[in-house]
This record gives sequence, structure tokens and C-alpha cells, in this order.
Amino acid sequence: MIPSAGVPKKRQRTTAARRSSSTVGTISSVSDVTLTEISQNPHRPSPMGDDSPSPMADDRSSSSTDEALHFNDAVTADVVLRLFMDSPSPLQSSPTATATATADCVSNSDFHVYLHSDILRRSKYFSALLSDRWIGHVQAPDHASSADGDLFRLNLGVPPANGSIQSHLTVLELLYTNDFAAVVDSASTALDLLPVALELLFEECVRWCVDFLEAVPWTEEEEKRVERLIPFLSEEESKELVARVSPSREDSCEAMLEGLVSSAMNSYGNTAFVKAFVGKILRDLSSRETAKRVLEKAFSRSLKTVKESLEDYSSPVFRGDHNETEAIQRLNLHKASTNGKHLLWLVERMIELRVADVAVREWSEQACFTADLQRAFRDDAWRNIVPGLPAVILRCTCRLANAVSAGTILASRQVRRKLVEDWLPVLVACKDNVSPISPGNKSLYLELEATFLRIISTLPLSDAQELLQSCLSFSTRNVEDCPHLVTAFNTWFRRAARPLKPDSLFDQ
Repeated sequence: MIPSAGVPKKRQRTTAARRSSSTVGTISSVSDVTLTEISQNPHRPSPMGDDSPSPMADDRSSSSTDEALHFNDAVTADVVLRLFMDSPSPLQSSPTATATATADCVSNSDFHVYLHSDILRRSKYFSALLSDRWIGHVQAPDHASSADGDLFRLNLGVPPANGSIQSHLTVLELLYTNDFAAVVDSASTALDLLPVALELLFEECVRWCVDFLEAVPWTEEEEKRVERLIPFLSEEESKELVARVSPSREDSCEAMLEGLVSSAMNSYGNTAFVKAFVGKILRDLSSRETAKRVLEKAFSRSLKTVKESLEDYSSPVFRGDHNETEAIQRLNLHKASTNGKHLLWLVERMIELRVADVAVREWSEQACFTADLQRAFRDDAWRNIVPGLPAVILRCTCRLANAVSAGTILASRQVRRKLVEDWLPVLVACKDNVSPISPGNKSLYLELEATFLRIISTLPLSDAQELLQSCLSFSTRNVEDCPHLVTAFNTWFRRAARPLKPDSLFDQ
């Protein structure tokens, strides 16, 4: 992708500077003289002077004549153009040497085309090359005594990096036919012809190719070719192409992701498929930091909505009649449940990308939120309105706690302690008030119990002593059914039974 600020300075399309040093364009004469040599002489007149023929004027003055002229017609031609593949040796040090070396040797890749000067003048390059000022400098031979009559002989080298001979022939034929719509039928064709049209200063062909490229899709390889050609176009010509491949602002990627995440959560009836697709986009994104910022902002917004909804439900302001109050309460619960599901999806994506450290810290600082949840779950209203709300909230807690206990998220001692301290009472409230307990909820409770106990085992003995006493509700009628609780207490007592002297740890 080309940043808008990184586009190279536009190169002016002028006849004298249209070709690289490895490309030869000469008029056959007593001694071949290249365009480069002419352009390097400061005393030579400009090839595009006022007395140079205008392509448009030429077209008007000879429109009737042009109709009778045909591409590669040896009978009526007054110009012979020799096209050849230009592969200069590293030992060749100057354009003059290149011209001399190629003047008398014709390789198998040479191609001679019979053309007409009146048609060629549609190309500003040929118009300048065939003007009186330039012809005079290359000492054109006496046509009357020439063996070739009135034929001008031109040499045009085709560097491998600037298209093929076939592309040059196609552009030359377009000077005659003007049938761009039939010839330029794909992005690949437009990209083949555009460098040649730029080289020959064939502006109509340049405009058509650029307009075509603006309007059609590209493959990834074609896009790379477009990017390489943009610096050779004027600012006006390349404006639409640059807008297509360059961001308009530095945070375009982040803004796009925010829109995708928001749409996945809020804009579609069946969000499962959309969320799955956006999840893949997040996984494939090259910038993990961008994904982290977007997910953190979405997490904070969703968490805020859930908290406000539960706060309004737990501490309602009674105004109006009973039916109106009940409708508002139902709305608060539905809003909390919907955004809780979004919150769970965000938590899972953040854990998957290993960018959930901020989410864990925020989740561990929710004393007021957990208090509202406990009050809400002790009420019976939620059972018929949003029966799945407790499970959604506990799944968020379980995902984050599992990531902490597994080391996927490296949380500080304070965060680990607060995570258990604030959310353990919510688990207990769910177990006491959600009935009957479904198999899915039962496995969720057991998983979260085991995870909390593992986190407690990472804390100092003093913290673990306080928190373990709050875990007695994990016990069951049959002690053998809660091995995770038995293991946690046995571990604590084994550690607590050690001698006080720290040195004794190393004597075991």
C-alpha cells in the first residue's frame, strides 16, 4: 500500500526525458544521434517549441488523408520504425555507444514497422522527433538522392522492464485506429500499454488506460504494478488511483476495525456468522497493537453499558405507574443481557489474541458491579425475562480467570486477589439462586470453582487463608465429589506447616 505522503514526486512527461539511459530512440542518418544527446545540449532549441506541429492541429488538417493511411503499410509509409529489445552490456558507458553499437546489427528480435509521420504526430514524442528543429540537428540525408526515397528511419529500443515489442506495436496501431474500447479489455492489458503510452507521450491512450484502471478491480499483482506506475502519472491523472491504494488518514485501519466490531455486535439479526468473520479479520490483522486498542475500547463501552443497566435495575427510580416501571426494568435487563453476550465475545477475542491484560485488570476492579449483580440475582424477576444472564456474566469471569491461572495473561498479585475476592460472591449467589441447575451451568460452576482455587494457590498464605474460607460453599454432600476443594486446603496446610525460617526451604 502506498501512503499518500510517500508517493514519489511526479516525474514530468517531456520528450527529452521520457526514456531511461538504456533505451535508444534515434533517427537514422549519417551518424545516429540519441534523444539523450540532444537534451543534454543546453544550446539546442526545445523540441516542443511553438513551431512544432500540434497533434490536434495535425489531425484537423489531414483528417481526410488519415482515412487512407493504414498501419504498417509499406506502400504509403514515409517512416520506418525499427523496434528492438534493448539489453545494453554493462561495458557500454554512454547512450552514444549504445546507439552506435545497435545501428548496424539487427538481432532476431528486431521488428520493422512502416508508419506515417502525419499519424505519428498524435504522439508528442514522435511529433517532436519529426519536427524541423530536431531533424536539422541529426543531419537528415538528401531525400531526393536517398536510396530509400522519402523514408525516415527511426530506431526505438524496448527495455525488458518497459513492456514488450507487442505492447509497442499495439500502441502504435492505436495511433491509427483510436479503438481503445476494443483493445483495452482488461486491467492486465491496460497495465501493459500504459508504460508504452507514457513513453511515447500518447496522451489519449494514457487517459484511457488510467480511466480503465480506475473503474475495474485488480489482482494483488496488478495492484503492485499500478503502484509502480503512479509516480509516472501527473497528480491529476493519479488522484483516483492513489485514493484507492492509500489511506486518507493515519488511523484508517483502526477506524475500519472499530466499525466492523460495532457492526458485528449491533447491526445484524444473526450476529454469529458476522462475529465469526470479524474474528477472522482480527486474527489475520498484521498489527496486534491496533487490534488491542480497538478491542479494549469496545470492551470498556460494553462493560459500561452492562454496569449501568444493572445499576438502574438494582436501584430503580419509581416514577409513574407500576406497568411503566416494570417495562423499564425489563428493558434494563434485556440491555444488560444483550451487551453481556457482546462482552463475552470480546473477552474471547482478546484472550485469543493475547491482548486481555487490561480487560482482566478492569474486571478485577468491579466491586460495585458485582454487588449489583448479587442483588439482581437474588430477585426473581430476571428468571422469566433473561434467564441466561447469570451464565453469560460467569462465562466472562471464567474465561478471564482461566487465562490468568494458565499464565496466558500475566496478572499482578493484587489483580489476582481482587479477581477472586470480588467475583467469588457472584458465583455463590448464582449457585444459591439459579434453580434448577442445568448440566451446562453445573459444569460452568465447577470449572470456575476450580479456576478460583488455582488462582488462590498462587497467592501468599495470608491472602489464601482469607479467600479459602469463602470457598466452603464449594463443598458437597459427598466429600469425594469436590476433590478440587480438598486439594486446595491440603496444599495450604502443607505450606503453612513449614518452619518459619526461610532457610529451611532449601534444606528439604
